[in-house]
Amino acid sequence: MPLAHDPNVPDPYVAPAWLPGGHLQTIYTRLIINVPPVTYRRERLELDDGDFLDFDWVDGTPGQPVVVLFHGLEGDSSSHYAHDLMKHVRQKGWNGVVAHFRGCSGEDNRLPRAYFAGDSSEIERILRHVKAHTPDAPLYAVGVSLGGNALLRWLGESGEAAADLVERAAAVSAPLDLTAAGNALDQGFNRSVYTARFLVTLKAKALRKAAQFPGTLDADAIAAATTFREFDTLVTARLHGYRDADDYWLRASAKPVLPAISIPTLIINARNDPFLPSSALPAAADVSPSVTLEQPETGGHVAFPSGPFPGNIDWLPRRLMKHFDAQHR
Repeated sequence: MPLAHDPNVPDPYVAPAWLPGGHLQTIYTRLIINVPPVTYRRERLELDDGDFLDFDWVDGTPGQPVVVLFHGLEGDSSSHYAHDLMKHVRQKGWNGVVAHFRGCSGEDNRLPRAYFAGDSSEIERILRHVKAHTPDAPLYAVGVSLGGNALLRWLGESGEAAADLVERAAAVSAPLDLTAAGNALDQGFNRSVYTARFLVTLKAKALRKAAQFPGTLDADAIAAATTFREFDTLVTARLHGYRDADDYWLRASAKPVLPAISIPTLIINARNDPFLPSSALPAAADVSPSVTLEQPETGGHVAFPSGPFPGNIDWLPRRLMKHFDAQHR
């Protein structure tokens, strides 16, 4: 059942009877359900550190709200959830932007760093840029999976100051406890299917980075890595100031800072998400009064399919837009 400070949670998620189980819901939604593509306007922001960030915009009515999307691990503006959310943003006449983390927009970033689940300073950098770009429009932020954890870290670390940039926020399928998520992904079916798939592109990027900056990374060890624990120790931790994967997972997790969030924030996690055990999910007592927890029994990881066969993924963007629209009315 959903958990929430507001007992009247609208539109509770109900999975279709023909698509049971977290794995099926996750994989089917990602590979089978068709989402019409969205046309974006690309903007590149050159950074003071010599690197760059790419933004893909959906232009609506000037002055209308802006929805910023932070994608998940190895995601981008072509991800199914990005297309579906931005479709709904456009239909409402709002403005939307998918903010790519470094190295995720189709071109490797320039510096010996990447992106990671606790990069709250990057979240703030992105939000400040978008706010400066649209100073008179309400700004709403949503993070998906890794992007959701990073957004929640920033919200918790910023406290009341977050309201200077963002009016409402949401996180979908965020791995709030990175240790629990990392351990889950490194075992059994998860390791063979999800982790193996992620590591194909993650290792390729890391090996190019190792060649670009000799002595920074151990290319042989990276090539042999088969788990997130190995990869995060060899790459993520080394590039971003953590001792190893355990240190990274502990210090970057969003769960400990949820009590400090001050703006209205919706956190959606399916209890059958293969990436995060339900035992690691927060309860209402673990978050601030500004946070609404929705934890449907089913839905998978960034999936939440609905409707008759072959299904659609419209429940999630509708739920997010309703959360944001409550502020706009």
